[in-house]
Amino acid sequence: MNVASMIDHTLLKPGATQEQVATLLMEAKEYKFASVCVNPCWVSFAAQELAGTDVKVCTVIGFPLGASTTAVKVFETQDAIQNGATEVDMVIAVGRLKAGDDKAVEADIRGVVDAAKGKALVKVIIETCLLTDEEKIRVCMLCVRAGADFVKTSTGFSTGGATPADVALMRKTVGEKVGVKASGGIRGKEDLERMVAAGANRIGASSGVSIMQAQI
Repeated sequence: MNVASMIDHTLLKPGATQEQVATLLMEAKEYKFASVCVNPCWVSFAAQELAGTDVKVCTVIGFPLGASTTAVKVFETQDAIQNGATEVDMVIAVGRLKAGDDKAVEADIRGVVDAAKGKALVKVIIETCLLTDEEKIRVCMLCVRAGADFVKTSTGFSTGGATPADVALMRKTVGEKVGVKASGGIRGKEDLERMVAAGANRIGASSGVSIMQAQI
């Protein structure tokens, strides 16, 4: 298992400085992580610094609440791609899902998918800690219908993160054609291995370096 190629090396803290982002990028190049995941204001800097490498630039859309309008999420996606992002992790409108407005949730996801089509992978953050199992299944099906590339557990900014049970449920729901990204609270090699065993094929973590050092 090539662990590094599964990790989105992540720094989404609001107080992150350019110097800290630069360190993240240097680490990503050294360990050959799948991508770096940074806030939108750092995308152009990351794209410039990672040019000529295989490390992708990932950013977040409608983050962390998912409560902005679809038009805003679409604009954020277009702007991120223009600045060099090739992966976008969008947050669903959680409240709309909980209210049973599946049509609006699917349209919201589809808006971002259409904006990114052919230019960036779309991972949909469903914020599992706020959902019932029935809601998790419903929203995963909406993601599949809307054409998302991945479903993702968590922002890491809510009441909980990824669990193997949620990852397994998501994988069972979406099948093998859609990716599953586990994120939130993955701090060590054992956490990563549990998520992969449950069905995750991408891991979002700010502790990528310590995970890699544990491999040695």
